Amino acid sequence: LNTREPSSSNVFVMSTSNSAKRQRGGGADAESAFGANVHVTSHPLVMHKVTQLRQASLSSREYQQLMKELSTLVLYEATRDLPVVATSILTSEGGKKCTRTGSEVSERLGVVPVLRGGLGMAEAAMELLPSSQVWHLGIYRDKASLLPVEYYNKLPKTVSVDQVYVMDPMPISGHTAVAAIDIIKAWGASSSRPFTVKLVCLVATADALKLLSECHPDVPLHIGVLDSDASAPLMPSLGDVGDRLFNTF
Repeated sequence: LNTREPSSSNVFVMSTSNSAKRQRGGGADAESAFGANVHVTSHPLVMHKVTQLRQASLSSREYQQLMKELSTLVLYEATRDLPVVATSILTSEGGKKCTRTGSEVSERLGVVPVLRGGLGMAEAAMELLPSSQVWHLGIYRDKASLLPVEYYNKLPKTVSVDQVYVMDPMPISGHTAVAAIDIIKAWGASSSRPFTVKLVCLVATADALKLLSECHPDVPLHIGVLDSDASAPLMPSLGDVGDRLFNTF
């Protein structure tokens, strides 16, 4: 995939009304502060691994591995409500073949990593959800207008899934994540097949959750850690995720 920033002549600027919405928010209880659609894992292992991921001394390989581990933990929580159906399987018990009843996920799933940082979460998604379809969205924030700019879109022509998981590791302002969800909703607007959208993030700021909840209150937001330290100028201090993943400093 070519994820380098293109020239302004071949990009589409997402200048929706959602891009203008931004207010500061915070609070320890994310659900009460932002709405019932916000789910912050705050699992001890997630908090431990986020702390490790913030270390400046990590190599790209170490950073990739930690992102994969974190993504697995957060995505595990995001898939908690997947519907299942009964299925029969053949087992071997004491040298004899036996039929047992088990469960299998009944819905078709799509995974959309937002480039470049979302690529660090894609491997975990493909391992946890091996039958999922994986598409890519490329969005960056224009330095002059501060608006999200779409430069790469590999969504299929028709909707063939029941749930879509958007993978954005570190929403800071939330504008890119909002734009990604805008694109996916617009893609499915003309389809006769309904589907749900979920956003999966490793770390997010209160500002991002506030904006996302305002713009997409119907979209469940699954966050590993809520970073509300307003004194940090580069919250949530994971560095440039794309550069750290691919060693392109």
